[in-house]
Amino acid sequence: MRIYLLSVYPKIFESIFDDGIFKKAKKEHLAEFEFVNIRDFTTDKHKTVDDSVYGGGPGMLLKPEPIYKALDYIKSKDKDVLSVILTPEGTLFNQQKAKEYAKKESIAFICGRYEGFDERVKLLADEKISIGQFIISRGELAASIIVDAIVRLLPGVLGNKESLKEESFENDFLEYPQYTRPATFRGLKVPEVLLSGNHAMIEKWRKENTLKVEREVCDG
Repeated sequence: MRIYLLSVYPKIFESIFDDGIFKKAKKEHLAEFEFVNIRDFTTDKHKTVDDSVYGGGPGMLLKPEPIYKALDYIKSKDKDVLSVILTPEGTLFNQQKAKEYAKKESIAFICGRYEGFDERVKLLADEKISIGQFIISRGELAASIIVDAIVRLLPGVLGNKESLKEESFENDFLEYPQYTRPATFRGLKVPEVLLSGNHAMIEKWRKENTLKVEREVCDG
């Protein structure tokens, strides 16, 4: 799988993507990551990527030209790439969407900054995605979260395939409570059934202690 991350500060990704499942995915050639610097597609000597808002208002908007050119560059070598813009008005990202993206051959995520994008940039993308109803200062953080959710679903990334089947949000349920040693900690005890060795009873307890998830429809 090929994942492109378009950003005005791509160095942010370096430490995040050089650890954990990202590092394993790269090493075992399960996924490729390319960090595309939007500034490389500007035409002025100051490499300007933002400008003031028409009609007045606080903050600066990301300009359309360098982002369009950056995506043109990606499509010149990967014409079937799915382009996704990260914006608060987008469809809420969830596990269902992560599974859908994990089946794609290539995806390009466009990361926002400042006050956001010129509206014409939003017309560029195939899909608009949000990670929640809150504001963060760096779209790179949102992209990293989404890519993490996708990459861990790729075959071979996680050591134990079965672990995916019992995770939270699978089959619309949150995962049951889990414990490890010690059996008693500051007066808090592990449920006796989990110490019993009775696998049938343990399975019954786990089913009774999962929580139903209110699924958000993600139909991007």
